[in-house]
This record gives sequence, C-alpha cells and structure tokens, in this order.
Amino acid sequence: MNPQPHTLLVNPTITSRHSARFPLSLLHLALSLDRVGSSRIVDGNLDRDVVDATLRALDERACTAVGISVMGGPHVAPAIAISRAVRAHRPELPIVWGGYFPTLYTDTVLAAPYVDYAIRGQGEDSLRELVDALHAGDASRLPTISGLSWKHEGGISHNPARAFSRNGPPTLLPYDKLGDPRRYLARTYLGRRTVAHQAAVGCRFHCTFCGVAAMFGGATALPPAARLDRDLTYLKHELGADSVQYFDHNFFDREQDMIPLLEVMARHELPWWCFARADALLNLSESSWKLVRRSRLRMAYIGAESPSPTMLKEIRKGTRPDQTMAVAEACRRHGVIPEFSFMVAPPENTEEETEHTFEFIRALKRVNPQSEIVIYIYTPLPDSSRHEKDRLRHPTATLRDLHGEPVVFPSTPDEWTQKHWVDYACHADAPWLSEKLRQRIDDFVTVLRCRYPTVQDLRSPPWAKRTLAAAASWRYRLRRYDRPWELTLANRLVRLRLPQAEGL
Repeated sequence: MNPQPHTLLVNPTITSRHSARFPLSLLHLALSLDRVGSSRIVDGNLDRDVVDATLRALDERACTAVGISVMGGPHVAPAIAISRAVRAHRPELPIVWGGYFPTLYTDTVLAAPYVDYAIRGQGEDSLRELVDALHAGDASRLPTISGLSWKHEGGISHNPARAFSRNGPPTLLPYDKLGDPRRYLARTYLGRRTVAHQAAVGCRFHCTFCGVAAMFGGATALPPAARLDRDLTYLKHELGADSVQYFDHNFFDREQDMIPLLEVMARHELPWWCFARADALLNLSESSWKLVRRSRLRMAYIGAESPSPTMLKEIRKGTRPDQTMAVAEACRRHGVIPEFSFMVAPPENTEEETEHTFEFIRALKRVNPQSEIVIYIYTPLPDSSRHEKDRLRHPTATLRDLHGEPVVFPSTPDEWTQKHWVDYACHADAPWLSEKLRQRIDDFVTVLRCRYPTVQDLRSPPWAKRTLAAAASWRYRLRRYDRPWELTLANRLVRLRLPQAEGL
C-alpha cells in the first residue's frame, strides 16, 4: 500500500475544447486532498478521449479512489462511460460521484452498479475524509463522514448533511495540475484571454428551480478582499488574463460586503461578467455604481424568469417584474449590458404565460435595446431533489404531463441520458409542453436573436449580423414569428452564437 492516498479526479467531457474553462470544483478538491495525500486531474474538456486518458492514469499510478464530478444533463452520459470503464479495468477501485447531480439525485446515482459513494453538497472535506478512510481500510469511519451517501450490504446509508463551510481555499488553487493553465484562457466578448474564476459560493435565495438553492440551502460566503486580490494578481500577472468570467452563484450580495471586493477589482481593471440579481443591483448607491464602472463590469446575467408576480412568488424568486424593468434602465445608464434569462412554458397557464413573457421581453427591449435575452423552458426540480428545509416548508404541486399524468422522474443515471430528460435538465423541454407551443417558442427565439444578434458573437462578421437584423425586423415589428424559414436558412450560413448553449 502507498504510504499516502492518491486520488484520480475526472471531469467528464461537456463542452468543446475552445469553450473549456478551469474545472474549478476539481481544483478545490485537489487542494483539499493534497493535505493528506496526492491527486491528479483528468479534464475531458481538453483530453477528448477522456475514458482512455482515465485508464492510462490508473495504469501509471495506483489510486485509492476515482472521483468524478457530475453536473447533470449532457454531463451524465460521459460520466457513466468513464465509470463503467473504470469498473471493468479496476473492479476493486472505489468510484465516487460528486457535484450537483449526485446531490440532487443521490438515490438515483447509487442505484447504478458503477457508483459506490456519492458526496452531497460541498465536497472538499467529505471526499478527503472518505479517501483517508478507504486508504486506511477502516470502514468504521464511513458513518461519521458528513455529506456522504454510501452502499453497504444492508442497503444505502445517507449520513447527515455537512454544515456549509465559509472557508475558502487558504492558498492558490493548484492550477499546475492542469498542465499549462493558459490553455484555459479564451477569446470572448470580454477580452482576448478571458479566465474563469469563482470568488463567492452559494446564494441566500431559495428558488424552486435552482440547483444552487438545492445544494446550499440559502447559505452563501463571499471571499475576503485579500484572497480575491491574491487570486486576481496570479491570474493577471502570472497567467496573462485580461478579463474574468466569474462563476459565482450570485456575485452581488449586500452592498457593504461588496464594496471591498469591488475596490480590489477596480485596482486590477479586468473587464468582467457575473451572475447578479435585479434587486441587489437596484440597491447599490451611486457611489457603489461608480465603483462598478471603475471595476469594468461589462455584462451581468440577471434571472428575470417571468413577468408574472404570481409565478415569481410561486418559484420563490424574491424579485418583481418592475425591478427587472428598473434594472434594465439602471444598467443602460451605467454602461453595463444586462443579460436577462426568462423561463417560459410553466406547467400552469402554459400558453398564456409564454405569450405574456414575449410581450414583456419586447417592452424590456424598448427600455434598453442592448439587453441580452436568454429563454429557457421552465423545468422545476422534483421535490425530492430540493434542499430538505425548502422541501418541508414549501412543498410544490405535483407536476403533470400533457395527458394529466404525474411526471415520473428517472430512477437511474442511464435513464437521465435519454434525450427528453437531458433536455429537461438543460431547460430545453418539458413533459407538459405541446409540439405547437414548442415550435412557437423556437420561432420567437429565432426572430428575436436575428433581430438583436448578441454582442457575445465574435465569429459572425458585422455585415452578416446587420443583414440578419434587417431581415428579421418586419417579422419582429409585426409579431409574425411563425415559421421564419428565411431566418432559419440564413442562420445555417451565419451560425449566430447561442449564449445559453455555448456560454460566454
């Protein structure tokens, strides 16, 4: 036996090599694991034959366990392929799944013969303790590991949840484990060498459709200013990053807590993109907005979700439609492009709510024509996947399909790889959505994205975008969205960027 445990961490392929960003979750895990042993990272977004890369890594060095990070949606199928290959290649090797998918669907994950352990919620401490116990061969420790679900002869055990940790990484993340970390810098709307970073973790809100709320239960933690300064200094001066995409679950929190962070960012002058909330931005004072401008915020992704106050209350969003309109105007004044996401086709009043949303988007465009619009299908989490305290305090109504039958969610990871369930996880389809309304939504999105091409699209020439905008203008003006065949044909030639599918 090796004197110290060694863990192989794998990120299944989910995007193109060009769109690959730092596997931040695995870097955080590696930093924790290396306190008691060692670790190696295989990133399927760069190692395109990720199964072969994983097996080669296992042959090169004995491992205590393999940890696989699984987001859900298109991440599940490659995670299954990796797990099955590992099981066939090293039958005795423990396989651990962590991330959003096993947190939300723990029993589903452990129903698979190729998963032995599931880590729920934050995994840094749970995985380290599990690997240490496995390396020592001490099964008596397993029941003491918070956040762990595991199989045994008597069935499946779910240990108590681990308390939310507000302790961020004490040192820089081990970027050197990725080979040359500069490979992850990409040309985007923000700059030529955009880097991905996460400063804050969690979100204090409890939206019923959100995996962040299910995972963290309303907890959030912002970084100390000194830590953010340390990280940005490395990313800018060592890696050469000229812009930052923050993967924080909700970047803007309480104003007094944000000011020290914005001051750090203003000193580094790196254009940036983040997730934000309308109410948080509207609560900023004029002096804080000046700081935002100095920090060079370029775009904020804001979950508007719906123009219906009733629906916003039902999904526990905590914002109002008038705040969406107000923040569009505030962003216009302060030179920030708001990227609004909307969820259409809810289970109740499906067509009426969808048409209402279309009209609201048009009104929003009149207030701020630069507003970016991202449209998703409303696909709430099943009650069993929501955070325990939200599930008990605020149960949701039974979801029903087009025929009025209760929606039955998959019971195995393999079932989650079926196209209609991948689409559900990606907010692209729902069991209660008719083909007619699905086409109506697709047509509206086609007309809208041609009429207002996204500024994030760097590959399409300006003349092509202007031509598409002109071609779509009459349809948009007259609300003639149905069957825009000429725009669909033109899109095949121009290939406008889809931010909801391709990212920044």
